[in-house]
Amino acid sequence: RARERRARFVGKNGACNVAHKNIREQGRFLQDVFTTLVDLKWPHTLLIFTMSFLCTWLLFGMVWWLIAFAHGDLDHSTRLQRDPGEGAAGVPASFVPCVTSIHSFTSAFLFSIEVQVTIGFGGRMVTEECPAAILVLIVQNIVGLVINAIMLGCIFMKTSQAHRRAETLIFSKHAVIALREGKLCFMLRVGDLRKSMIISATIRMQVVKKTASLEGEVVPLNQIDIQMENPVGGNSIFLVSPLIIYHVIDKNSPLYDISPVNLHHHEDLEIIVILEGVVETTGITTQARTSYLADEILWGQRFVPIVAEEDGRYSVDYSKFGNTVKVPTPSCTARQLEEDKSIMDTMTLSPK
Repeated sequence: RARERRARFVGKNGACNVAHKNIREQGRFLQDVFTTLVDLKWPHTLLIFTMSFLCTWLLFGMVWWLIAFAHGDLDHSTRLQRDPGEGAAGVPASFVPCVTSIHSFTSAFLFSIEVQVTIGFGGRMVTEECPAAILVLIVQNIVGLVINAIMLGCIFMKTSQAHRRAETLIFSKHAVIALREGKLCFMLRVGDLRKSMIISATIRMQVVKKTASLEGEVVPLNQIDIQMENPVGGNSIFLVSPLIIYHVIDKNSPLYDISPVNLHHHEDLEIIVILEGVVETTGITTQARTSYLADEILWGQRFVPIVAEEDGRYSVDYSKFGNTVKVPTPSCTARQLEEDKSIMDTMTLSPK
């Protein structure tokens, strides 16, 4: 009976399949509030955005109402509404309030909104009568500017996050293993759908599998870097058109003893591909990821060409991006292929 395939470490869309549980030091997230806000989901971010303004408007509305109440502005406004003459109940007509036209908490709340968002309808204003009112005006303006800077910066970062650019960096659905230059190679195709380039693009691969040390220590997710080759050499790539990236399966490769017969029995095998670079238009570093399980690796297949010259320019047919064709490939491991070549070379060089 076939064993159940283990869960992916990295999804095909690049999402890491890791859940963080039992984190006791939750206060660490509050030490970097801005990053925490950027990492939140959009509904939570919009809720915090709305509540931050509403709470400050209500808070300073209460402060303005208390200032007016302590100075007697509310009593004076009530009396003037009852008797709009020279004076009312012994209150002189020359009475100057701290803030004009504040009659209740509602008018104080409206004045708080006008101060913080600088609307200024002109019906309510601060006078020279109360130094405390001038101080509160300064404080509320500073607090409003800080909230605006944080929340607008947070929304800008969320709308321009690097992983948005990674949505147009694509990988072939399947990887293939076939001969190239007489050696078995693990190959995949990567491309960029946008015309704006990824600057200083680099690509690397890792094998993630369960291993055990000589001392008996079990490592459930051991990450092993594997050497890659690409058309321009090294890990840097010029991603102006789709490229086939390949890894030569030699004696230093984790795939050295894998054959088409036992390939699909490696349920613990997962190959992760990571593409990094700088977005040309924004200057932000982006990263695209994908992974290939054993049943997503095709033995004896090769990617079809998709770049052709038409009317003096090169055309890329993305409808064939993941298409493959069968090619003659030995049904043995890279180790056996290398040993057979060594034997043939020895027989060829030996004297008759």
